[in-house]
Amino acid sequence: MKDAETVMFGGSALDRAAEFRADATKVAELLQAGSVLPLWRGKPALCVASRQPVFLPAGHMVFDGCDEAPVFMGMDDGTPRFARDISHWVPESTAETVGQFTDPSEQLHPALPDNQVFAELRANMASLTPRAAELVASGKALLEWHRSHRYCARCGAPSEIAEAGWQRLCSSCDARHFPRTDPVVIMLILNGNSVLMGRSPHWPEGMYSLLAGFVEPGETIEAAVRREVLEESGITVGDVRYLASQPWPFPNSLMFGCEGMATSEKITIDPAELDDALWVTREEMMDALAGERPGMRPARKGSIARFLIEKWLADALD
Repeated sequence: MKDAETVMFGGSALDRAAEFRADATKVAELLQAGSVLPLWRGKPALCVASRQPVFLPAGHMVFDGCDEAPVFMGMDDGTPRFARDISHWVPESTAETVGQFTDPSEQLHPALPDNQVFAELRANMASLTPRAAELVASGKALLEWHRSHRYCARCGAPSEIAEAGWQRLCSSCDARHFPRTDPVVIMLILNGNSVLMGRSPHWPEGMYSLLAGFVEPGETIEAAVRREVLEESGITVGDVRYLASQPWPFPNSLMFGCEGMATSEKITIDPAELDDALWVTREEMMDALAGERPGMRPARKGSIARFLIEKWLADALD
């Protein structure tokens, strides 16, 4: 695809400045000269009006009590950008929706003005500029990895942030651990004028999207597409081709968008994976995107599923 990198979270050409990561003195200088994005339980701080990320000075009160260092994301047109987890902060009240697939709640920190809140990224990603999207996705994914990998996988001892956030070092056995990215295939499966859509049991009512699944060890992307589609829907797939990729920080995946040609039509869903699956024609999908198809909410704006569907409708997959 000629415009594959216009997908959300990709294509802003952020200078990650990896050459600075091993130089602790340089990173400290960059931190003082730059700004830091706070994230609370995976939710970035956003401006209420613009829905753009809030970057703060390194010494801001919102970072009081943090037990791990900020992570360096790169140079944003010459400005050093960092991210830092403030999940130790406990709001006066926490909505039950925090951590769920859909979380409309927003949290106001006492050290921030009323026009800056912590908000769920999925619901706000379509409002972000390309650069803001790449910065927020990088910070969220990296901090989520740090939160879930506090201990050495080799010996079990506590580990600590190293290389400006791009490694964890175990002081007990000297093991080095690197950020995890999970490969996932997401498939635009076509059968003539129709595309295969499915809905997961934990999604909001009426939401349908493209089928997706994790790539297994020793498996190619193409083989993963065929296996996942067969397992979830009973549909066999022939030709497969790669279209575009998307970093997906929920929590730390890389989505490989592919086109696959169905060689069968009868759907037999795996109820452990899907609530429903169906073939949707171009005309029906256009109605769904326009909000005129009752019972079907298409993949949300900003997702690679929505990106691929819109490219398919526009005959722009090549």
